[in-house]
Amino acid sequence: MKVVATELDGVLIIEPRVFPDARGFFYESYRADRYAAAGVPARFVQDNHSCSAPGTLRGLHYQLRHAQGKLIRVLRGVIFDVAVDIRRGSPTFRRWVGVVLSADNHRQLWVPPGFAHGYYVMSEQADLVYKCTEPYSAPHDRTIRWDDPDLAITWPISPGARPLLSDKDARGLAFAGLDQLA
Repeated sequence: MKVVATELDGVLIIEPRVFPDARGFFYESYRADRYAAAGVPARFVQDNHSCSAPGTLRGLHYQLRHAQGKLIRVLRGVIFDVAVDIRRGSPTFRRWVGVVLSADNHRQLWVPPGFAHGYYVMSEQADLVYKCTEPYSAPHDRTIRWDDPDLAITWPISPGARPLLSDKDARGLAFAGLDQLA
């Protein structure tokens, strides 16, 4: 596999070695020893599968306590995946990185604890799965506004279009007003 460091320390793009043939393809989507050597922890406690309609935007999510690391990949469709550094004192605090993940490119994104995470669906539907280093904890779950001007994330949304949001994501808080980050 190929591991590509991003401008945010710890956030990694993983490009597994894919073996295509007339039947389809094969690749190792996770192997603890290789991923640990690349900087991804070998202990995951929860797997999630999310299916989303076109134009859906989920995030930006993080957990105040029990911060989750997430290893994300797409099984069907295309997403624009975003990680935002919310680690106070980090030299890249408040910066974000975005990467296109798709069923065709087989890329994965490692988002370590201390980052908010969100994604936008760019295809007719998207199925993604992700491994988490901590279980979901509803009392500690938080959401930052997807369109926060302090973050200025360049989402690939057509001019004038509005993403499909959950009620929770529509009520996301402003980044500047958050006093309890990771």
